[in-house]
Amino acid sequence: MRIAMIGTGYVGLVSGTCFSEFGIQVVCVDKDARKIDLLRQNVMPIYEPGLDELVAANVEANRLSFTTDLKSAVAEADAVFIAVGTPSRRGDGHADLSYVYAAAEEIADALNGYTVIVTKSTVPVSTGDEVERIIRARRPDAEFDVVSNPEFLREGSAINDFLRPDRVVIGTESERARKVMKQLYRVLYLIETPIVFTSRRTSELIKYAGNTFLATKISFINEIADLCEKVGADVHDVAKGIGLDGRIGKKFLHPGPGYGGSCFPKDTLALVQTARDFNSPLSIIEQVIAVNDRRKKSMADRVVAACGGSVSGKAIAVLGLTFKPNTDDMRDSPSIDIVAGLIGAGATVRTFDPEGMGEAKKLLPSQVIYCDDAYATLPGAECLVIVTEWNEFRAIDLDRVKTLLAAPRIVDLRNVYEPAEMQELGFEYYSIGRV
Repeated sequence: MRIAMIGTGYVGLVSGTCFSEFGIQVVCVDKDARKIDLLRQNVMPIYEPGLDELVAANVEANRLSFTTDLKSAVAEADAVFIAVGTPSRRGDGHADLSYVYAAAEEIADALNGYTVIVTKSTVPVSTGDEVERIIRARRPDAEFDVVSNPEFLREGSAINDFLRPDRVVIGTESERARKVMKQLYRVLYLIETPIVFTSRRTSELIKYAGNTFLATKISFINEIADLCEKVGADVHDVAKGIGLDGRIGKKFLHPGPGYGGSCFPKDTLALVQTARDFNSPLSIIEQVIAVNDRRKKSMADRVVAACGGSVSGKAIAVLGLTFKPNTDDMRDSPSIDIVAGLIGAGATVRTFDPEGMGEAKKLLPSQVIYCDDAYATLPGAECLVIVTEWNEFRAIDLDRVKTLLAAPRIVDLRNVYEPAEMQELGFEYYSIGRV
């Protein structure tokens, strides 16, 4: 079988590469000729552990290739995956589907024989209906089915998530399309991965419902963390105590500075807008969004308070900028609000992130000073702030940190360290939801 993967962003590149690992012929398509040239040289446009090695191996095996020629890739494909971006639309929070619909138009013009067209991008309910309408209007003669197949990839562990997923969701009412999709995922059938077949609209909603539920868990535990600080409880013990209940589960109960990234912020907004369009408002999710926005903006205030109420004229060291470790993704990262808030309060911010500084320079204030390593952020700083829990920050030499800082003060927004140990080492230590 042959696949054309339209889009070489995070979803398209990882999905296309992993399908080729299944033994399927995959052509990844992108309009950006420079990106395609770099991919042919095995230069990745994103940071994802292990991706470059997997791409190289499958290119070497002649199962994976890259092109700007959408027409030829689609004409030869049994299945065409749409994996283009669906960012939040400015002004109203709706998902911007212009790239999806533009891809549908180009695909329609290139179809040659029966083809399954799969929306891999995260799209609102009924998007598949519109994709089908667009293609049918341009090519009434074409034989095709439109299928929903949402991705569930976590940045930093996306390859494992694709090759060994919790489940695969496929939305189609066509038996012919169902057979094609079963063949594409045959490798996962053999290892008894749950394959959930639904209607197309149900499949589209599953993706949004899943992400908004996880975002809800994050905002919930963050508010519980605030309560723990007021009453003298430990949020980690609370999270463990409720997470051991099988009905709740322990994942996504980690307190911090709020969620960010490419999925949760835009998907929660898009689902709220979809619900309003269908006159079925989701007040819980609306509050989740509001809680998260307030939380990210309030983190700079925590740092200022730890520094005695003012950071004007003071240096602050910030470790970690990406929204999570093992990615270079800065989209909606809490660090954006935190750094802007500190600079707005008069601080000088020196920062280091193992992978995210290139992207950070596009988003953070120009006054930010970028350093070559974690220790270079510290000399004379009034406070060290841990924003992203990269593993190398867990193993930092705390004695050296203490000698470099102007004051032995750490604001740990990811609870990397234990309060008792830090106090024993002589640090003034502030964490989330612990006393």
